[in-house]
Amino acid sequence: MNVHIDQAKRILAANDRGGYTVPTDRLYPFQWNWDSAFVAMGFALYDIDRAYRELERLVEGQWADGMIPHIVFHAPSDTYFPGPNVWRTKHRIPTSGITQPPVFAIALRRLHEAAGSDAEERTLRLYEAALKWHRWWYSARDPDGTGLVALLHPWESGSDNSPAWDIALARVPTTTDTPVERKDTGHVDADMRPRDEDYRRFIHLVDTYAACGWDPAKQWEKAPFKVAEIQTTAILLKAGEDLEALARAFGRVDDVAELAAFNVLTRKGILAQWRPALSRFISRDLLSGQDIEAATQAGFIPLLSVDLEKPVADALVDEMKAWSKSLKVAFPTTKPGIRSWEPKRYWRGPAWAIINWLLIDGLTRNGHADSAEELRKSTIAAIEAEGFAEYFDPVTGEGCGGQGFSWTAAAYLWLERRVVPAHKNQMSEHK
Repeated sequence: MNVHIDQAKRILAANDRGGYTVPTDRLYPFQWNWDSAFVAMGFALYDIDRAYRELERLVEGQWADGMIPHIVFHAPSDTYFPGPNVWRTKHRIPTSGITQPPVFAIALRRLHEAAGSDAEERTLRLYEAALKWHRWWYSARDPDGTGLVALLHPWESGSDNSPAWDIALARVPTTTDTPVERKDTGHVDADMRPRDEDYRRFIHLVDTYAACGWDPAKQWEKAPFKVAEIQTTAILLKAGEDLEALARAFGRVDDVAELAAFNVLTRKGILAQWRPALSRFISRDLLSGQDIEAATQAGFIPLLSVDLEKPVADALVDEMKAWSKSLKVAFPTTKPGIRSWEPKRYWRGPAWAIINWLLIDGLTRNGHADSAEELRKSTIAAIEAEGFAEYFDPVTGEGCGGQGFSWTAAAYLWLERRVVPAHKNQMSEHK
């Protein structure tokens, strides 16, 4: 028996708080949205009931308008800021007021396929929640029908502190109505976390939207930060494909048509963001109208959800190889060597197992199984050498950030058992 599999399961058990999993003790003491979707996929390999429970607990936080918030505060904790009193949301249980990448439906399809007909009712209830959230994305975050969804806060990207936000975030004032009482730097080295000035901007945005009563139309109008984001949009499209597959399985003809239309629109929107000169896809700053050319992992995530023309997929893979050259752990979240590259600071360079998981699925989908297998082995080796850290310094391999991290454990469970075949039919998983 692989000792690391046992360890991964022990971490998920240790971070279980009663049907939902915290990312890690103290640093993140609540249920996080996309973390839980990855964790559910990990549980699905050995405890399908617990996997469903993870998504069911997350949906307890879903708002009437369909949004699933990025944090659900099931139980109080004083080790994290900003807590419920800062968010000032009016949901029946305390939640944050913003969202996170919609990995939920991707996880739900995997759970459904693992459980088969035994869990059909549970799947259907979660499918309804996922569909409501999907509709929310298009109405609240793409009111102009571009196919690209916008984020109104960097935290919504999951890549909170990415160099992709530097220019757009610099326009956000550092004034806050809320005293900023950081707790994260008490748990983790400050050199690995966002800077104080950026934290004040993050809280300025929270204050702004709380003053709008968290009304999506008012937030859209008042947002001092508004980015049509390529990583979130690509994840939304994969979620849309998986929801469409579930709708077909359930014979929901009207839903199939609605979801197919969303997916066509978003596929077009993503393809329009390809920049051959950069060999990657880019986000757009909706307030300035400018391309966001910051070199981050987000530009490669469309591999996950689009069947790309061969020259485009090949260019992406060549660029990924150039970024990974001579690194101990791939894949870096910022291009090595550029001014904003910080290999140990949160989202400004480190390698993350869950990002690698998405890229591995995307590389496999687009006919680059060898590159997928290389990245899978690099991720497994990093975890086996350094443990289940939040992320890894790609240069030294050191495990950084929070330790005993749930989504790293889930990623290990998934990737350890999944060797990418060398000559796989590139579309077999997606038909």
